Amino acid sequence: MAAGPDARTLKTLGQLSTIGLAFVFALVLGFGAGFWLDGKLGTSPWLSLLGFALGLAAGVLNVVRTMQSVTAAERSRPAPPPAPPDRS
Repeated sequence: MAAGPDARTLKTLGQLSTIGLAFVFALVLGFGAGFWLDGKLGTSPWLSLLGFALGLAAGVLNVVRTMQSVTAAERSRPAPPPAPPDRS
């Protein structure tokens, strides 16, 4: 019978499951801030586009950092013990 996932595996799944939401949040926040500033300063659409670009860069940076963290954690994980020999 297989054992359930360990704490490290659950942590990794939690980190990976937030990537999409964090990426979209960065885009919306950047665009929203630019759109708001465009309304205040009358610079439409330039600050909206700049905010979108900054949000995109922040989202990509977040994905890269998360993947580096997950990869480093997986590399530090000890190798599983070898399977016992088959005695058929």
